[in-house]
Amino acid sequence: MWKNKNVWILLIGDFIAGLGLWLGIIGNLEFMQEKVPSDFLKAVILAVGLLAGVAFGPLAGRITDQTSKKKVMLIAGFARTVGVIFMLIAIQTGSIWWMIIFLIFIQVSAAFYFPALQAAIPLVVDEKDLLQLNGIYMNVSSLSRVLGTAVAGILLVVMSLSMLYVASLVAYLGLFILTWFLHFDEKQAVQASDKATPSKTDFKDLFPVLKGLPIVFMTLVMTLVPLLFIGGFNLIVINISELQNSSAIKSWLYTAEGLSFMIGAFFVKQISRKSSPYAILFFCSFLIGLSQLLLYLADIPAMAVFAFAVFGFSVGCFFPTAATIFQTRVPKDYHGRFFSFRNMLERLIFQVILLITGFLLDAVGLQFMTVTFGSFSLLMTIIFYTRYRRQLAGEKSETSTRAV
Repeated sequence: MWKNKNVWILLIGDFIAGLGLWLGIIGNLEFMQEKVPSDFLKAVILAVGLLAGVAFGPLAGRITDQTSKKKVMLIAGFARTVGVIFMLIAIQTGSIWWMIIFLIFIQVSAAFYFPALQAAIPLVVDEKDLLQLNGIYMNVSSLSRVLGTAVAGILLVVMSLSMLYVASLVAYLGLFILTWFLHFDEKQAVQASDKATPSKTDFKDLFPVLKGLPIVFMTLVMTLVPLLFIGGFNLIVINISELQNSSAIKSWLYTAEGLSFMIGAFFVKQISRKSSPYAILFFCSFLIGLSQLLLYLADIPAMAVFAFAVFGFSVGCFFPTAATIFQTRVPKDYHGRFFSFRNMLERLIFQVILLITGFLLDAVGLQFMTVTFGSFSLLMTIIFYTRYRRQLAGEKSETSTRAV
């Protein structure tokens, strides 16, 4: 796998893009803290961009399955680079509306880029290397998040907010250039797709396939558990900082979560040798709910950092496992539409959770909100685990009956 130059291009490109993304995210938070006093209004502004991404999801999935994935990644990468210009205008004018245009550009380009990327990964390596590559890929993303937030904090001290976004633009441009050097065989996958499903290219044709793959459907629903935390992640960080009256705690929280994520993604390959993918998903889902409950003690710095570390480790194991299940169980000729649908679903849920988080932070405060989310996460985990055990018991009973 390591001799494959496409693997190196994807990993280096993801690292550079991650730096650009997190420079922009920290910049967004800084800009909104200055211009927008309400948490709910912050959530609404962020949700506008997510809604635009959801709207373009079906088109993105269809195009990804019908055309070159590399071409889709290039066009989306170029659009993301251009989008940063609107944020520079927002800073110069002090206008939230230009920031909203920036967020729309970023989210629409992501709606095309990430399904194409997820569909391209199985074309780059063999199936036996997918879990390892997914874990390493997410580790690189986490490393870029840790370094990106740290660098952003330093840059905000020594230079203007505009220069932070210039650095983000340079990173996106670097990703665009690297993508040109990707080379993998898409013709074989396209021919197999045409032969297997010559008339099924519409987005709606995906749903009968998902109905016939209950394992994939259950995994898809299970991904909603970490989204309860991730949806309001940045707002939670801001509120913990205000609760403790400390700006430094932001860096500690991002660092703890990022490093723990890397540890989880690194060890998930070893854990998978002793446990089934679904045992990993349920255990990690339980830990995610526990980490949310721990934030009831968010006024204690050590406890807040520990809760974020527990969450980081959990999702570091959870997401590579879920991604591998999707890449191996869903037919390749549906990958573009499936990953687009997954992104749409996550963005829609993310948007709802973001709005709910902003509302609850204003209405009841951080600590009661995290207890509510944590309890709901644990309840979802118990329900899914119970259904999964019943399904296994039913399959064993059916197999025994056939054997007799």
